[in-house]
Amino acid sequence: MEKANQSVMSEFIFRGLCDSRELQTFLLLPFSMLYLLPVVGNLLVVLLFITDPHLHSPMYFLLANLSFVDFCLCSVTTPKLTTDFLKDNKTISFGGCMTQIFGVHFFGGDEMVLLVTMAYDCYVAICKPLHYSSIMDRQKCIWLVLISWITGFVHAMSHLAMILDLPFCGPRIVDSFFCDIPLMIKLACRDTHTLGMFINADSGILATTCFILLLISYTYILVTVHLHSKDGASKALSTCTSHITVVLLFFEPCIFIYLWPFSITWIDKFLAVFYTVITPLLNPAIYTLRNKEIRNAIKRLVSQHMDSQDNF
Repeated sequence: MEKANQSVMSEFIFRGLCDSRELQTFLLLPFSMLYLLPVVGNLLVVLLFITDPHLHSPMYFLLANLSFVDFCLCSVTTPKLTTDFLKDNKTISFGGCMTQIFGVHFFGGDEMVLLVTMAYDCYVAICKPLHYSSIMDRQKCIWLVLISWITGFVHAMSHLAMILDLPFCGPRIVDSFFCDIPLMIKLACRDTHTLGMFINADSGILATTCFILLLISYTYILVTVHLHSKDGASKALSTCTSHITVVLLFFEPCIFIYLWPFSITWIDKFLAVFYTVITPLLNPAIYTLRNKEIRNAIKRLVSQHMDSQDNF
């Protein structure tokens, strides 16, 4: 009975990004825009892929999946963060907290593997252009995306299972704006040092492994482009550069949070905002601004909409 009572925690309380009421009021509009823009931008990329036959290729299939994952990732934490700016008591239910943990690690792990898949696509496009169509066929693309979703799901479920097994009996204050595993472990009623090291190592190893694979892949690609001038290499190199930018923006905060041995609250909050809020916004901007086909697809979509309005 005592163990059961210890395990019951109906809700947790967020401290949020800051303590100042005036600053929270000021941040309401910027963070509302920081959520609206990635939602519109990422869903636009998905819509363009679905409706525009010119984008029905492996690269844009993977990009559409990345955009959908980014939309899901920012939707896990940002709406709650934004509405909490209006509240003095920033509470979240136990179920809501566990849902956030699952969502962040599910979509975060999915994106890591998906970025590796996009690096593979970039490698084939640049280094084996004559065999691209046969290597990156429709079936393989679907399987690669499924593997990324399955990896993210297994990664999230393994973490969630370990957190659900912990007894929470107080305190219940989370010094952040969303539920993350390192913070939740500190609230458990038993010694979690070993568990914390294992979970951080697990997340750190996934992020670091994917990051190293990406660095190796893009280094090989850049060396190949430098040594062998090929038709269309500049276009492929532009795509490759976009991918590298996204990789650096996404992986560095994740690796720092889970592998850095010292916890500095304001830095952890800044990095958490960066990879859950800012990165989903930058991804569609980077791909849209640097990709001519995406820009042309947007023009075609706007033109079709204007023609339909004129006909109406």
